[in-house]
Amino acid sequence: MAARIRRLSKTVLTFSRYSVVHLCSRNERGVSNLANLSETHEMLRKTCRDFADNELAPIASQLDKEHKYPKKQIKQMGDLGLMCVDIAESDGGTGLDYFAYALAMDEISRGCASTGCIMSVNNSLYLGPIKNFGNSKQKEQFLKPFLHGDRVGCFALSEPGNGSDAGAASTVAKSDGDYWILNGSKAWITNSAQAEAVVVFATTDKSKKHKGISAFLVPMPIEGLTVGKLEDKLGIRATSTATLTFEDCRIPKQNLLGQEGQGFKIAMQTLDAGRIGIASQGLGIAQASLDCAVNYSATREAFGQPICKTQIIQTKLADMAVRLDSARLLTWRAAMLKDAGQSYTKEAAMAKLVASEAATYNSHQVFQHFAKINHNPMLYFY
Repeated sequence: MAARIRRLSKTVLTFSRYSVVHLCSRNERGVSNLANLSETHEMLRKTCRDFADNELAPIASQLDKEHKYPKKQIKQMGDLGLMCVDIAESDGGTGLDYFAYALAMDEISRGCASTGCIMSVNNSLYLGPIKNFGNSKQKEQFLKPFLHGDRVGCFALSEPGNGSDAGAASTVAKSDGDYWILNGSKAWITNSAQAEAVVVFATTDKSKKHKGISAFLVPMPIEGLTVGKLEDKLGIRATSTATLTFEDCRIPKQNLLGQEGQGFKIAMQTLDAGRIGIASQGLGIAQASLDCAVNYSATREAFGQPICKTQIIQTKLADMAVRLDSARLLTWRAAMLKDAGQSYTKEAAMAKLVASEAATYNSHQVFQHFAKINHNPMLYFY
């Protein structure tokens, strides 16, 4: 990696007419963390890359335009083990580490950002808290049926008045004999239209503030839970995003996830891990944007030569590549820290920030410098 950064820095300084395009091309992005990827990680990345190229990229624009959920592709990903990457084999999962999950998310999101988003929510936001805090009965009912793409789950934390501030949840859960009764609304819930279960956070004791938040497992559909109108979003439109409204929704007492009052801890731990997934999604979008820019600049001619031979375009490509690789290193570091059992909260937040900015910047540059009249393959990424 250090050698590649030095080469790329030299390219920026010298405006080398060939090496910028060569270094920025997708086939040259197999940078290692600090050495080489393991055989398992490299095999996984190649599998995901091939799947993205063959099954996702050709239909991604159509899925986005039509708001169409990629049901067939999600099932195929389930068969490949991509919907439960870090779930233990003993629980029926793929049994890989979080670094593997980051690699897979990167490649899948490069092919289709919406599909990557669905994968991310199911892996890290839905399965993650059940894996870490669920008991054996809860895993049988709410984890194992959601491992192979037949079903997906969702995560309900955000509310119209407090965003993702878990400590200010206005949704309440009251004890009533052998049941909990939930009332309130959750906003911007991804996978809501297709989900068959949801991890919900609600206040069980308002006097304890954030220590009075608890987490619950709610099957879907269920009486008392309504999925609202789907949001019409700018991007990632093949995923469903809607409000969940709970009106005297009764669930069994055994559907409490973890201990009563442990919800804030569960939410914070889940969001830490989720940021690595979102960062990896950003990497995929940024990579796809760069790939598009490189390919287009090598074939588009102006003044008798490909535009990739002009210094301004070389500088732009180099800038996009530096942002992408910087974000990738931060993301990989966060994933490795998590796998090592070390604190990674700060690193995951940094990775999500930088990768999101790289995705936004790179996709925007495609519009600014590489757009065609009436055609731009990166439209759905932006």
